Amino acid sequence: MPREDDAGTGVRLEDVTLVRGHQRIFEGLTLHLSESRIGLIGDNGAGKSSLFRLICGLDKPQQGRVIASGVGLMFQNPDDQIIFPTVAEELVFSLTARGEARQAAQERALDFLAGRGLSAWAGRSVGELSQGQRQQVCLMALQISEPQTLLLDEPYASLDLPSQARLAAQIDASGQQIILSTHLLDHVHDFERVLWLDEGRVRADGPGRTVCGAYADDVRERARAEAGRGGYA
Repeated sequence: MPREDDAGTGVRLEDVTLVRGHQRIFEGLTLHLSESRIGLIGDNGAGKSSLFRLICGLDKPQQGRVIASGVGLMFQNPDDQIIFPTVAEELVFSLTARGEARQAAQERALDFLAGRGLSAWAGRSVGELSQGQRQQVCLMALQISEPQTLLLDEPYASLDLPSQARLAAQIDASGQQIILSTHLLDHVHDFERVLWLDEGRVRADGPGRTVCGAYADDVRERARAEAGRGGYA
């Protein structure tokens, strides 16, 4: 989902407040996301998906502003994103939606797949692909349209280890800025920057190793405290 504003480098949120229904998701949130690899971690409901929705324009803040340019969002479930029956058609749509002529888009989609050793995928039915392969198609459909920033919302959810490894390699090879939300800390452990969100607040912001370690320690401490209160009895 492309969004075009005057962003300069990366993504900016300036004093953003977001209220959904009776729930205040963010209040006075200010961020400049300029690093090439940024991870988002935190419990369910911490605000990770809401942050993505703000960045790509699906949600509008009640206060402040979001400044972004050329943003693509990959949903958690590939079936919510894929529209067309074959892999090539899905890639072609990403280009024609931007105004590219269909013939040129078809040639570019085939070249794109060939450059990744996936020419055999062009005519494959999306319905025949595994969950991991459909995630790869979603990512390629974003990459081919060349947005400046890719927002990946829990891309490893429901994938087995081999599928995670293939998708991680595809992400590593991307030339775009990546902002990746995940519960699987290993995938962002070596990122140059990781944000730990906690109930709409940035609880920690720094190198992946440091922030992932702090979050993992916090989760273990909370689990021990809950067990001590008889929470697992």
